[in-house]
Amino acid sequence: MKQTKLTQRVSLCAAMAATLMSTSAHAFMVDKSQQRTITVRQAPQPAPQVQPAVVHVQQTTQQFGAYAPQSEPFQPVSYEAPTPPASTTITQTKSIVPASQVNTTTTTTPSNFATQSAYVRNANEFDRLAVTTNSSAVAVVDLQTGNLIYEKNIDAQRSIASVSKVMTAMVIMDAELDMREEITIIPSDLVGAKRASTNLRAGDRLSRSEFTLMMLMKSENPAAKALARTYPGGYDAFIAAMNEKARSLGMYQTSFADSSGLDPRNVSSASDLIKMMRAVNSNPRYQTVRNFSTAPSYDFYVTNYNTGDRTLKMANTSRLVRAGGHPIGVSKTGYIREAGYCVVMETHVNNRPAIVVLLGASASNNRWADAENILTQLAYRN
Repeated sequence: MKQTKLTQRVSLCAAMAATLMSTSAHAFMVDKSQQRTITVRQAPQPAPQVQPAVVHVQQTTQQFGAYAPQSEPFQPVSYEAPTPPASTTITQTKSIVPASQVNTTTTTTPSNFATQSAYVRNANEFDRLAVTTNSSAVAVVDLQTGNLIYEKNIDAQRSIASVSKVMTAMVIMDAELDMREEITIIPSDLVGAKRASTNLRAGDRLSRSEFTLMMLMKSENPAAKALARTYPGGYDAFIAAMNEKARSLGMYQTSFADSSGLDPRNVSSASDLIKMMRAVNSNPRYQTVRNFSTAPSYDFYVTNYNTGDRTLKMANTSRLVRAGGHPIGVSKTGYIREAGYCVVMETHVNNRPAIVVLLGASASNNRWADAENILTQLAYRN
């Protein structure tokens, strides 16, 4: 089923109803024309032990991303980015500078500042989550209390791979761009700091919203490159915006050099990534990030005038999201050799919201074993 491209492409205009602990399937709809609707069914979630909160999403056909949630599936926790200590100098600027001029050397703040200013350490909480993890750096924060309930090398700065794409999506949402706009993959989008497999080809055309979904769900690197390239001011302006956004959130151990995470100079720490995830949790503007990053699968109808149209069937890179055994609010995986296997996620167990960050696992199975171990322990917390 082919379509006339310029006359029938319309916005991605329906949001996934994020009833994260519901026993019924979620409907996630994409409108690419007035006559054609694609529906993707999420895997059913296990029966909850308590009545879950329900997100009511206001749908609009005018502009994708105009959400009016009446309640959040994870209760937002008020949070202010910490102010750096007097000994640390942070210079912010509103001017746009090329990526080549962005200083990727990060100012490292004192270790106690980065953690204690954002979280409350509680010995009793540590006693209740006595687990062993294989990942190099781990952080688990209880969103209701703000307590850091498990930590391991949380201030170590390291490459974060495709976890970077969460920040990429946040910058796109902040810009309030037209999500209906068609974007075309060009040859330079397929070239990155590292070689990586991709399902995309030069000439592939999708809307900005579809590329955002593809980037968050399937972690397609050319999609992240194209989204940054079509940002107002271009690619360099986008990278500058990513770094400015990190500073605004108090992520002083974080620096970005590209939009996909293939560049090992994209660095952060577990404590900084908790701050990023809390920002996604607390602001309804980022509901799209939550919905797209937790879609189990989606069939993309791709138009290409050179090689012909085709359908790309893609699945989420998170094993936990695909399995549907745990309610996940936001999720993003990542891997390059310098970063190891990583995952960040927001989860909700026994009506207790939490954020989990796992960085630097030596194997994919170790990453998921750590995640399952932590989630199991959280399920039996007092």
